[in-house]
Amino acid sequence: MTLNDRVLGVGALVLAALITAFGYDLEPPFSYEPVGPKAFPLLLALIIALCGLRLMLKGGGQVAANPPGANGRILMMVAYLAAYAWLFQWLGFIVATTIMATLVGRLFGGSWKQALIGGLAMGVGLFLLFDLGLDVVLPYGILGEWL
Repeated sequence: MTLNDRVLGVGALVLAALITAFGYDLEPPFSYEPVGPKAFPLLLALIIALCGLRLMLKGGGQVAANPPGANGRILMMVAYLAAYAWLFQWLGFIVATTIMATLVGRLFGGSWKQALIGGLAMGVGLFLLFDLGLDVVLPYGILGEWL
């Protein structure tokens, strides 16, 4: 079975509709900024919808089959993302991101050493950027005593 751009476009529109439905009612318990938390999901939904419309209108391009092993890596990536979302609060941003980035690095062919160094740099670096630089509160998780 081959998929074309129109099928992907329809899928993008469905995803944009779901993001809009879930993001539209986001309201903070108190107003701390003029835009609020729903701006990001609604903007993301708009961009995805525009891309989906473009694919639907252009349409027709046949897609080659995935190379051997690609479907398994895609399924593993989905499983890693689900585990990341599930463990994010408990483990905290740094630990969960380090594990996630390390496993994704291995999926893309990196050695354990490369993947672990990259994952740790990503976890710590992004935490410092968001927590200190952008003042975004992230969960400390199991490192709470040390942070």
